[in-house]
Amino acid sequence: MTPTHFAFSSAFVLGLTGLAFHRTHLLSALLCLEGMMLSLFIGLSLWALKLDSTSFSPTPMLLLAFSACEASAGLALLVATARTHGSDRLQSLNLLQC
Repeated sequence: MTPTHFAFSSAFVLGLTGLAFHRTHLLSALLCLEGMMLSLFIGLSLWALKLDSTSFSPTPMLLLAFSACEASAGLALLVATARTHGSDRLQSLNLLQC
């Protein structure tokens, strides 16, 4: 395992463990998801560079665009829940309420 492969795989695992164990606030969950997406972007970029193929070069940019859309949707949900519930704690959210 190369050091770069270890670095982006450990970044993904750290984001995953943060998402699994520290779910108190919605903002911390969104930050963990964003860290996971950025580590996937780095991994896809390194894979496209290693293959030295032009057919895989737009794939990391497509993932980065989806990551930006996910971040904007997550922040919009954060603002909406903070306005309606008064906080961003995940335990105060109830999926059965409208």
